[in-house]
Amino acid sequence: MTILYRPQAVFRVRAVTRCSSSLTGHTEAVLSVAFSPDGKQLASGSGDTTIRIWDLDTETPQHTLIGHKNWVQIVAWSPNCRMLASGSMDTTIRLWDPKTGKAIGDALRAHTQVITSIAWEPMHLNEECNRFASASRDGTIRIWNATRRQVLLTLAGHTAPVMSIKWGGEGLLYSASRDKTIKVWSPLEGKLVRTLQGHAHWVNHLALSTDFVLRTGPYDYKKTKRYKAFTANGARKEVLASCSDDFTIFLWNPTEDKKSLQRMTGHQQPVMGLAFSPDGRTLASAGLDKSVKLWDGEKGTFITTLRGHVGAVFQLAFSPDSRQVLSCSRDSTLKAWDIRTKSLKHELPGHADEVYAVDWSPRGDKVASGGKDRVLKM
Repeated sequence: MTILYRPQAVFRVRAVTRCSSSLTGHTEAVLSVAFSPDGKQLASGSGDTTIRIWDLDTETPQHTLIGHKNWVQIVAWSPNCRMLASGSMDTTIRLWDPKTGKAIGDALRAHTQVITSIAWEPMHLNEECNRFASASRDGTIRIWNATRRQVLLTLAGHTAPVMSIKWGGEGLLYSASRDKTIKVWSPLEGKLVRTLQGHAHWVNHLALSTDFVLRTGPYDYKKTKRYKAFTANGARKEVLASCSDDFTIFLWNPTEDKKSLQRMTGHQQPVMGLAFSPDGRTLASAGLDKSVKLWDGEKGTFITTLRGHVGAVFQLAFSPDSRQVLSCSRDSTLKAWDIRTKSLKHELPGHADEVYAVDWSPRGDKVASGGKDRVLKM
């Protein structure tokens, strides 16, 4: 008789059960929420063209960052928490100092269309944390040096808007586009490594099995050894998942092969969001068909469907101990699901309208959500 066992997280994250505070201040819909990698600050970008930084201990606003001329769709923290990058519909990127709330220089102008995604280089590849990549609807990706504020490289190759980019732990950049392909780049040399084909429609979103480790690794007592431990010094490969408007999800091993590991079908409508659990074993997908589906993160086999939302599901966030997943939806609720029992653990109502963005603090103690009702809830 063979007994399969897997190491669990050492700590347990308590379930979020209540709304501790509603943070008002934005005058338009909240489009993105992001906790800093050290879990001490929270940034939210909104349709009112501002970004707000919140103090998590007192749950009050710290700074309002004004400068963009149009909706702020993305906020991205640098891995060392010293910079915050924001991308907007006014085609510019701005860099901010989150401690003082001041802008670092003027806007970075290079793209000709809306900014869709920003990805920073992981800390174990570059201690200075001064490089990041930006993707835009103009079909290009640009690699920036944040201290010199210059474009180092422009990666052009997609024939349609680029919707999502990820900077992997192996030093490769992955980009998903509406031309139905995913391209793997070597971002410092600027060359295309391989193109991953298989989707029959727009590719919406990417997720890496190493996302959580790349985000929080530097804040562990082991510092940058976390990534090596996670990949077992290269024995476990970084897995990339992509979801599309063709209702399917693909799993890839992008560092080595251009053939997909698995094609996952089951959603009845376009798939909008993906999230890997911090231990990389579970993949959750969110669809416009109102369901959240769980898959095996290594083989891509189907585990279960979590039903309960009565509107399209937009975004997902896992708890740091990989035991719960949180989904936000058009039906104005957040739902926390238990991975082990595969059932609804808590329902978190309170928003007055669609919830667009959700994030779980890396410390595990707080969740932030924002949506169309202009309120940020903790």
